[in-house]
Amino acid sequence: MSVRALVIDNEAAIRESVMDLVNTFCPDVSELSSAISVVSGLEKIKKFKPDLVFLDVELGDGTGMELLSNIEDISFDVIFITAHNKYAVDAFRLSAIDFLLKPINPEELVSAVKKVIEKKEQNILFNQLKILNETYKAAAFSDRKIVLKDSESIFFVNIKEIIRCESDGPYTTFYLLNKEKIIISKTIKEYDELLAPFGFLRTHQSHLVNRYYIKRFDKNDGGVLVLEDNNLVPVAQRKKDSILSYLKNM
Repeated sequence: MSVRALVIDNEAAIRESVMDLVNTFCPDVSELSSAISVVSGLEKIKKFKPDLVFLDVELGDGTGMELLSNIEDISFDVIFITAHNKYAVDAFRLSAIDFLLKPINPEELVSAVKKVIEKKEQNILFNQLKILNETYKAAAFSDRKIVLKDSESIFFVNIKEIIRCESDGPYTTFYLLNKEKIIISKTIKEYDELLAPFGFLRTHQSHLVNRYYIKRFDKNDGGVLVLEDNNLVPVAQRKKDSILSYLKNM
């Protein structure tokens, strides 16, 4: 597959670094160009018609999101470039949009480009960008969404509708308010880190619980949490004290 790529970044060092890395490590990129701002980026997108855009989050005359909001029909893939800001990184992870941290790691760049070339899902970028934008702007965690992908579908899920997560080796099952189950081929550790700011508790090696659906703590059998849907979730002995302390201060 032959790919036309465009790098939009107002920092000359980063822009040139990305272009050098793409030329060196991404043979599928046959044509490469660059722009330095929202205005020049929009002009270059119209003329160059890229398949892939490396887009800086913060540009001198605006933001990457503002640039995209000025394009009626986005016909290219996007890989964002961002500084190491936890809030920004969490936003990208929730929306399942690829991003690269400055300074750019060559292996991560190659992996991101490879995913773009091999990806099977089409026409989902609009919804992913919408969730990314909502995540930046949302005033409350309850407004946030997460993108979940299984082998056949892509789900845009309200975080407040996730009751719990349960792992089975490299897979994680999401249990939702509507009794739907979504199985994702990622470990629960990744979702533990991602969902912790939204009130999720890792009660056990295999279990992650939304604290808003905890009904009570039952001391039987070493300790279990009874959830609003009456499911029982075990509490590991080593986590018992911290979970009890957390629940008392809710």
